[in-house]
Amino acid sequence: MGYLGRRIGLSQDNGDSNPGAAGGAVGGGLLDLFAHGYFERQGDIYNAPGIVTPEGMTATGGIISDYVSGSDVYRSHIFTSSGALNVSALSTSLPNSVDYLCVAGGGGNQSSPAGSNRESGSGAGGLLSSHPDVPATFKQTQVTISSTGNINIVVGAGAGGKVQGSPSSIDFSSPVSTVGGGHGANLDNNIGGPGGSGGGNWYSGATPAQGTNYPGPTQQGYPGGIWGGTNNWTGGAGGGAGAQGANGGTSRSAGRTISITGSAVEYSRGGASNSYPSTPRSENGSFNTGDGASGVGHGGSGIVVVRYQIGQVTATAKATGGAISFHGGKTIHTFTNSGTFANPTALNGGSSNPLSVEYVVIGGGAGAASGGGGAGGYTTGSSTVASASSSTITVGGGGRGIGGPNTTRGESGTNTTAAFPAGTITAGYGAGGGYDANPSGSGKKGNDAPLGSGGGGAWGSGGQPAPSGGSQGNNGGNGIPTNTGNHAAGGGGGAGGVGGSGTNPGSGGAGGIGIQAPSTFHDPLSTVGAPGPGGGKYWFAGGGGGVDFDPGSNPGGGTGGPYAGGGGSIANGNDPNSFSPTCHALENTGGGGGGNYAVDFPRRAGNGGSGIVLIAYPS
Repeated sequence: MGYLGRRIGLSQDNGDSNPGAAGGAVGGGLLDLFAHGYFERQGDIYNAPGIVTPEGMTATGGIISDYVSGSDVYRSHIFTSSGALNVSALSTSLPNSVDYLCVAGGGGNQSSPAGSNRESGSGAGGLLSSHPDVPATFKQTQVTISSTGNINIVVGAGAGGKVQGSPSSIDFSSPVSTVGGGHGANLDNNIGGPGGSGGGNWYSGATPAQGTNYPGPTQQGYPGGIWGGTNNWTGGAGGGAGAQGANGGTSRSAGRTISITGSAVEYSRGGASNSYPSTPRSENGSFNTGDGASGVGHGGSGIVVVRYQIGQVTATAKATGGAISFHGGKTIHTFTNSGTFANPTALNGGSSNPLSVEYVVIGGGAGAASGGGGAGGYTTGSSTVASASSSTITVGGGGRGIGGPNTTRGESGTNTTAAFPAGTITAGYGAGGGYDANPSGSGKKGNDAPLGSGGGGAWGSGGQPAPSGGSQGNNGGNGIPTNTGNHAAGGGGGAGGVGGSGTNPGSGGAGGIGIQAPSTFHDPLSTVGAPGPGGGKYWFAGGGGGVDFDPGSNPGGGTGGPYAGGGGSIANGNDPNSFSPTCHALENTGGGGGGNYAVDFPRRAGNGGSGIVLIAYPS
């Protein structure tokens, strides 16, 4: 709907809206409410006249990405963890139809017996999408939103060990759901598991593990492959969303490349098999993709994306890369996966375009054992990005939580880097939580972290000193100081505080508190980050909780949590089959995983959360 007001300067048809133009160009003419709000939201960016299309529906939730495709402006809501799309108003001018992408978590695999080097690839998480990039045979129907309210979103976790991935779903009036990827086979169990895409077989079983609804227009993936033959000791690759797993497959199976976020990403690739007796393969699926694990590894977490048209415009952001949104006169680029931040030579035919940027860079959080995982390093600051430059962004992954027997520390995360022309910014990894060697032996302290936060210490004879954190994090907490039979581990360090220490009798420590991002990045439409103390949002890098000996749990990210994306330890006591996805840190927060007394598989500790890069500059 338009509105009335006083026209100043040139008319809309004659002015060009360039803030630096002469003759009253800026502010001239009458803009409808959408056009005025859209350009003001971008800080009066340059835009040629005639762009007066009314806006689409209004919604919040997930990470926001606004982008141009042709002459259409789309808004995507990207969910890398479970949440809700809140629709507060429907459009009266544009269709209230949405495209979606729903990807489940990828399947995992483990070595059995240990060191056998005979593990096939795992299946990718099931994929369904209505986006035009999907081939017509498999493209699903757009969904029309007919009322306001919450649409619940579930994002499935990737599987650790020989386990199927978790499902993802969108609670539309006709719900959409996808099935987790099937696990791969190993020497002790030669048959891969069915799933969204099927896991690969080892040397027995000629029937491939099937993909959900295969074959047909609603299939979510393809079957896995089978053994390569008597003279080829190689299992089958896991099935992907775009192709069946190859027999004796040592390469990943194809997924589907879809640009629903504004960037083309390949989702749901099948995992590759080991090739006995060559070097063992251990490769996790990429986070937020639904990829299956290759050899021994952890499946990639899933993702849900919903997009809709919000208008038409000819101008774009000053730079490219990541998910792009606009808030408070700033353009914000959010990188949840690795990519390139590219600054062109000039904007819309204008002069040189150096950018003064503000950034937040967060490393990957660590996985837990009994001790909580340390959070990834947190760093923020400013830099100048020259014209005609490209900055490589590498987003660090979270480390795996350890499954039984619990004889190793949790896996540390990986560094996140932003390679700006003025110098590379590095946020260090979080360090893995300590483990209990056995019920009566000495525990092991968590890992130290050179930049990020240290992992939580385990219980044990003589006590386990606090693992040290670096300049971008804090120390993990101690395990209890004596071997009393009451196992209690320390929480992982957080970016804003040390992990809590375990205490007698048998009480573990909470994870260390995280840090809230600067106000520049507090876009109210977006749910980037996680909740923090006092109900605030946009918190990152909380440490994982340490495990109790007796039934009980300790929160991630500080007392009173869960906060800042850290995983909580599980209330499991001595149940050997216990597991909870709440142990996992939230993806793209750098949080540490929560502890579990994991002496027997499938009981498992939580995974660390992947990192993130946020970049903002004046629009």
